[in-house]
Amino acid sequence: MNIFTTLAAKIPLDAGQLNIPTTTGNQVLANGLNIAYFVAGTMAVIVIILAGFSFVTSGNDPGAVTKAKNAILYAVIGLVVILSAFVITQFVIGRF
Repeated sequence: MNIFTTLAAKIPLDAGQLNIPTTTGNQVLANGLNIAYFVAGTMAVIVIILAGFSFVTSGNDPGAVTKAKNAILYAVIGLVVILSAFVITQFVIGRF
């Protein structure tokens, strides 16, 4: 007999004993998307905080006030898009 066949016959083929991960493609996709949603949501909240600080410290400059208001508006719209994407992908991944 071939030595490789002999050695292969002695190796246990149970994934738990070999420490082989048993995650599915859906789990990998869900984990990756959750990380992306977390990063995007964190960035949107940071933008809201910075724009709020800019709004408070803008004084009487109407250009700075408008810029800060727009930044807050766009960050909130971004959060709504992120939340919608999260809900849709959780629904789709949960179905399949």
